[in-house]
Amino acid sequence: MKTQEYIQIEEQFGAHNYHPLDVVIEKAQGVWVYDVEGNKYLDCLSAYSAVNQGHVHPKILAAMVEQAQKVTLTSRAFRNDQLPLLYKELSEVTGYEMSLPMNSGAEAVETALKLARKWAYTVKGVPRHQAEIITVSGNFHGRTISIVSFSTEPSYRDDFGPFTPGFLTVPYGDDKAIESAITPNTAAVMIEPIQGEAGVIIPPAGYLKKVAELCKQNNVLLIADEIQTGLCRTGKLFASQHEDVRPDIVVIGKALAGGFYPVSAVLADAAILGLFTPGEHGSTFGGNPLAAAVARAALKVLVDEKLADRSAELGTYFLDQLAEIPSKHVKEVRGRGLFIGVELNEASGGARRFCEALQKTGILAKETHNYVIRFAPPLVIDKETIDWALPRIREVLQMQ
Repeated sequence: MKTQEYIQIEEQFGAHNYHPLDVVIEKAQGVWVYDVEGNKYLDCLSAYSAVNQGHVHPKILAAMVEQAQKVTLTSRAFRNDQLPLLYKELSEVTGYEMSLPMNSGAEAVETALKLARKWAYTVKGVPRHQAEIITVSGNFHGRTISIVSFSTEPSYRDDFGPFTPGFLTVPYGDDKAIESAITPNTAAVMIEPIQGEAGVIIPPAGYLKKVAELCKQNNVLLIADEIQTGLCRTGKLFASQHEDVRPDIVVIGKALAGGFYPVSAVLADAAILGLFTPGEHGSTFGGNPLAAAVARAALKVLVDEKLADRSAELGTYFLDQLAEIPSKHVKEVRGRGLFIGVELNEASGGARRFCEALQKTGILAKETHNYVIRFAPPLVIDKETIDWALPRIREVLQMQ
């Protein structure tokens, strides 16, 4: 079948909850994807940072195939031989004493919120069911009812109330607002170190460090949502490390399985994550042997191939080159590592038409929040490929 036939079927039988570019991908390898008509494209989205290791990485694929031939699912009613090793290796790589694997990123966020509330009641002494969690404007942590309850994006929440209580939202990048919002009932502050879906928004220098200090001073947990920014995307294992911050709880996902399988996790030390007792929280698929084997291989690739260093080096180069492109449409170029946003001005007509034009040149990127083009290729990209892309990006950014 051809592209338009696939699109017609999808539009007829599928829910219209996404607005994808009209490209139908059939296969992928490394930084390249191919559509059903044989056209080749450079992937500059990386499935929202899920394929940091590149598409169909051979070592992760081998681990998946090997495990799939043995056992894929045991549920947590029984133990398996992969989950203990994933626990151990996550601890060794991240420095946190314990982890709890789930499936989607939203599940892991929900897990972190439950954990923070339990800590508030059993450790801090907050009156039962009165715990508050501070979030920030522009956040994106998922799409469950509880999570959209503290979203500030109208389309995520307008038709989905009533909302879950217990959340207070303050402006992003304003540590004074967080300081004012903290009360004796505050359990946690949850923040993305860099906001991805909001348009690669980087807070003022020192913001995260100041928030961490406020949390410590007030006996409040700091939760970092590193689902998009973590696992080497910004040039360090975690984006929080750019300010030498060690959050109390870290939420990871996406690249934890290199694009092969939905795997997420909550990381914390035993004093916090050890609070869960049997029966209080769980998942049939969370921590299954196939997921654990894939995640172990994905972690090993991140470390062995030094993808954090690669992201830092090539991200600086890519960002600098993009910033030098003269264009009447560009308002700002910003980023950290290979996590880059090109914000266009309102007179540009919006980012969608630029992404459609990039597609025609062989580059796949996606607009976010109407006026931002996100460039976040797999971390295995090389300088030669960036140099191949730059004149094509220049041509598009300079169009009328």
